[in-house]
Amino acid sequence: MSLKKGPGSRPMELGECTRNPGYQDVEGGGSAAETINADPGEKHDSAAPKLDPDAAEEYTQIKPYAGMPKEVLLQYSSQARYRVPREILFWLTVACTLVLVALTITVIALSPRCLQWWQASPVYQVYPRSFKDSNGDGVGDLKGIQEQLDHFLYLKVKSVWISPFYLSPMKDFGYDVEDFRAIDPLFGTMRDFEELLAEMHNKGLKLIMDFIPNHTSDRHRWFNLSRTRDPHYKDYYVWTDCNATAPRPNNWVSVFGNSSWTYDDVRGQCYLHQFLKEQPDLNFRNPNVYKEMTDIIHFWLEKGVDGFRMDAVKHMLEATHLRDEPQVDPSKPAESVKTEFDLHHDYTYTQLGLHDLLRGWRAVLDVYSREPGKYRFMVMESYDYQEVEKTMMYYGTPLVRESDFPFNFYLLYLPQNTSGLWVKDLVHLWMANMPKGKWPNWVVGNHDKPRIASSAGQTYIRVINMLLLTLPGTPTTYYGEEIGMENINVTDSQIQDPAGKYNASASRDPGRSPMQWSGDMNAGFNIKTNSTWLPVHPDYTSVNVEVQKKDEGSVLAQYRFLNTLRQSELPLHRGWFCYVHADASVFSYLRELDGLDRAFLMVLNFGKESATTDLSSIRELPDQLKVLMSTNQINNGKVLQKSRVLTEAGEGLVIRYSTHTRFNPNHPEQCYVSEKACYLSAMDILYKC
Repeated sequence: MSLKKGPGSRPMELGECTRNPGYQDVEGGGSAAETINADPGEKHDSAAPKLDPDAAEEYTQIKPYAGMPKEVLLQYSSQARYRVPREILFWLTVACTLVLVALTITVIALSPRCLQWWQASPVYQVYPRSFKDSNGDGVGDLKGIQEQLDHFLYLKVKSVWISPFYLSPMKDFGYDVEDFRAIDPLFGTMRDFEELLAEMHNKGLKLIMDFIPNHTSDRHRWFNLSRTRDPHYKDYYVWTDCNATAPRPNNWVSVFGNSSWTYDDVRGQCYLHQFLKEQPDLNFRNPNVYKEMTDIIHFWLEKGVDGFRMDAVKHMLEATHLRDEPQVDPSKPAESVKTEFDLHHDYTYTQLGLHDLLRGWRAVLDVYSREPGKYRFMVMESYDYQEVEKTMMYYGTPLVRESDFPFNFYLLYLPQNTSGLWVKDLVHLWMANMPKGKWPNWVVGNHDKPRIASSAGQTYIRVINMLLLTLPGTPTTYYGEEIGMENINVTDSQIQDPAGKYNASASRDPGRSPMQWSGDMNAGFNIKTNSTWLPVHPDYTSVNVEVQKKDEGSVLAQYRFLNTLRQSELPLHRGWFCYVHADASVFSYLRELDGLDRAFLMVLNFGKESATTDLSSIRELPDQLKVLMSTNQINNGKVLQKSRVLTEAGEGLVIRYSTHTRFNPNHPEQCYVSEKACYLSAMDILYKC
């Protein structure tokens, strides 16, 4: 094959164009030019004459060069000095990839579950009537809550539970619902709610709604159709025949006192109401009722709410036979049975089938929880008093999930006895009965109870907040407790609470006064008009958010410090909890995490006088203990001997110490953990152990 330069010129062989004419074919020994110029049909003669010596010197270079053709590259790649390193690199890459995959799988398999948002943050309860008034009518509203969202961020709180704001006649301040899909104009509009929810999510906050399944308002459309015996709605409520002149089919009594039955003139029967007569009980034995309430849950989940607090769930089912309930005191005249505490509620509380209904709703929330970061939370409200085992049933079973936790109300009894032993008993009551591996929680105040600063005393508000924020699990804070708000005095003419109008001593108004934001008019709750639905506490000029933000030793500052510490320190939010001491004054416990070289000791004085606590028998503690934080600011940083830990009445100490010796392995009966995890300092990770 040749190319002609022009007429009469000699052929220019293609081989002359080869940049490296010295390239020798590895197998054939001929030059590349010879290979290219060879006639495909020509037989090669082994005796063919060789190139002259001068030409041979020209072909001695056998090195790769830029732009070499594929055929040449393949010849070089087969040589050992190129092939072997390439194979080594290939198999090394494969081995490294497999090691990384195996390491990733191992880390995932050994890593404990991440805490959910409802575990990592306290739950803060907002009572909307009293939180912030934006329009000057004297009643708090949704826009008012939105105005104060930065308060939650300041407190390091991410979970906000808002009490009912449904359309309601307000006979029980929102717990009597006229329309579950509407916002009461008192609180704003649906657009206000949607804007509030969007802004909360923008700030990383979660919204928990109140859901009231047991009853509706007597103005609800369903009730009006049921009382007229509409074919579809006639069994939406619990009806029974009764005597119009003495409407008491049995001895059942309501939570607010007197008979649970009221005669309806329209239907000519009695309906059941375990609360006010304006709150008729729904009949959950009718599957249509359950479907209606499930659809309402879907409605709010579609709006984007992050969870529900299920109200009064133990009342949802009642026995169909409607028999009298046994009296606590059988000798008491039947006509004198007027309160819920006069009866054993064998036929009205926690009936068979209740937990099936609740687990069905849990399944609905689980469907909406599939999107990463969108877990939907469910908490139950059930006052079971001494029957703690009934409360624990709301956790579900090892096979079937129910609520994330039922509210723990046992610390509400704390004011009954100022004693370290009493506090330990209340804490132990929950921890000892809680199913293994479940998550605890603690409540010391809510909208139904007196404020803890009043019932226990202002002396103890700081130490109670310290207890709340250093125990394992999720704390719940009622609005105002972070600044130590107290009850207000309400005269008979000022009573707003329906329960208080029936029995003034049972009024819940004193604990529902407007939030104290500043020393301005109406404590900053309503700065537009001189109107508040309940009186503001007279101490608002000194007990308010604005003042306490400027004081490093205030109740607010200490609450914020403790909550920040709780969320930043592994032992406090997911470590072991161990009792170490309890006596007539002091309750002491520690929090530790296996593998971590630091732990925390809490010494809390709930007594009426100062106390010296000897912890020298706890060999896992160092001899000297340095106070990280005291509720008495002057003691911050003080170094104490473990044999003499002095605390004043109402004082609490957080002591952080270094140790490589764990307390829990040698005292398993004194220690609890929800999900055991260990810390690997070399990699700064947690792992299952």
